[in-house]
Amino acid sequence: MSKDHPTLLVNATEANQRFSRLLAESEQGHEVVITRRGRAVARLLPVFGGDEAETSFGHPVGSDLPDYDKRRALIDTCRQMNKIGLNQGASGNASVRVDGGLLITPSGLDYDKTEPVDIVKINYEGRVLRGSRNPSSEWHFHCRVMAAKPEAGALLHTHSINATTLACLGRSIPPFHYMVAVAGGRDIRCAPYATFGTEKLADAVLTALDGRLACLMANHGMLVMGRDLEDALKRAVEIETLAAQYLKALAVGKPQLLTVGDMDVVLEKFKSYSAWANPKAR
Repeated sequence: MSKDHPTLLVNATEANQRFSRLLAESEQGHEVVITRRGRAVARLLPVFGGDEAETSFGHPVGSDLPDYDKRRALIDTCRQMNKIGLNQGASGNASVRVDGGLLITPSGLDYDKTEPVDIVKINYEGRVLRGSRNPSSEWHFHCRVMAAKPEAGALLHTHSINATTLACLGRSIPPFHYMVAVAGGRDIRCAPYATFGTEKLADAVLTALDGRLACLMANHGMLVMGRDLEDALKRAVEIETLAAQYLKALAVGKPQLLTVGDMDVVLEKFKSYSAWANPKAR
């Protein structure tokens, strides 16, 4: 120890037995600080240098992490959301269900810089089960929705331009087009405004998602459920398209809306249409 470096440097190999649960983070190239009662007491040195991306056997570093494939898929989905314009920068967040809880994106980290070891595992009360980063500030509604909706395998929250524009107007999306049914009901509700990262917002979201697979959040963005990440992303793209179409229709005049009976027929047909089938949504 020195005045400049008050923490103890511990080689990862020597600390293998004592700190085995942190080895994956170390192998990923991160320096892991060990704390006790909020005070740094040791630093686990990386096994590899920052430029090493593969093991000698050709497997990605950290591929032995629990749920590695789902961690990778979660990151890939978030990067895809940015690529196609559903999100910008580090906005939005996502989660996927795993045994014992959910994996969620970390708070404030750009998706392009996110690695599998950065993904945080939490339980349905928001307690961190694995990970050295803070979970997304929106963990409240991710946990509440996953706990209340056992059919949901993944959850995406986006700040897409058109859906967010409608949300900032406090507008739901009515049945102006039959594809509104992709959200599981006859309309896509807009939850009332509540501060991000609060239980009040989680309450509002759960109400808006009653019998639905997606909703808007006033002055905020969009939230979408899916059987898995692929299903959720597909639904998010469709809802953003609907939002754009609805805004264009409103710019010209008052859209003609489908009736309750019209939408009930569509919802029934969707039950047997493989692309959007989800019998538990209604």
